[in-house]
Amino acid sequence: MAEERKPDRRTAERPEISAWRPRVPGVVEVFHAHFTEYAYPMHVHEAWTLLIVDDGAVRYDLDRHEHGTPLDTVSLLPPHVPHNGSPATPHGFRKRVLYLDATHLGEDLIGPAVDGPDLRDPLLRLRVGQLHGALAHPGDELEAESRLMFVGERLRRQLRHRGTTVEPRSDPGLARSLRELLDAHVTDGLRLDDAARLLHAHPAHLVRAFSTAYGIAPHQYLMSRRVERARRLLLAGRAPGEVAPATGFFDQAHLTRHFKKLVGVTPGRYRVSARS
Repeated sequence: MAEERKPDRRTAERPEISAWRPRVPGVVEVFHAHFTEYAYPMHVHEAWTLLIVDDGAVRYDLDRHEHGTPLDTVSLLPPHVPHNGSPATPHGFRKRVLYLDATHLGEDLIGPAVDGPDLRDPLLRLRVGQLHGALAHPGDELEAESRLMFVGERLRRQLRHRGTTVEPRSDPGLARSLRELLDAHVTDGLRLDDAARLLHAHPAHLVRAFSTAYGIAPHQYLMSRRVERARRLLLAGRAPGEVAPATGFFDQAHLTRHFKKLVGVTPGRYRVSARS
């Protein structure tokens, strides 16, 4: 009779991690992890650390003061300031982290971040989660840039203790110029920074002007145009794998995700139903 093997405790407690560097200016690294027992020693990062916890909690020391990360908190740890980290619950923690360069957060905010790194802001927490969602999908860089820009803006306002809400400002001429620019780059895509430079406008004002004028964000408009083109090619009998790169999608999975969201069915089902 074969000897019963006991589960390897080390294997059971092996951390689950995922890390990548997206093609989005300002983001140095995206890091997702699930740790049960691992504790970080004191260390520093060259970049800003933007942390949200999806399950459990993290306890950490920053500038000799103890802090924690409940689920409704966004934690922002400044560069070059030592900190550690350990699970604050028996089952560990699941976290999502963005490491950001100084594009959106300058050195003048290091002091305020040290004084108050944990931000209780439900809207900011929601937007950081949405940003992670966009960063997880190659081909959605315009959406990620837009969401990162609003996250950076809200972080700056929080750290500078400005609780005022920025009201959308109407600028139909600028909105129309951006729409024309997006129409000219449906397939090859457009970076938000490039659009802002070409139109001589701040990225935040650019996105707000477009959304106010048309009731849709620039990245949503671009994806709508791509799906529209994909529908025409699918009706002409082209295969989804061929349609995806022809209409500006990163790959077939990218096309399928956005096509199903806007049309209600996958490109393959749409093509077959149309032909029959």
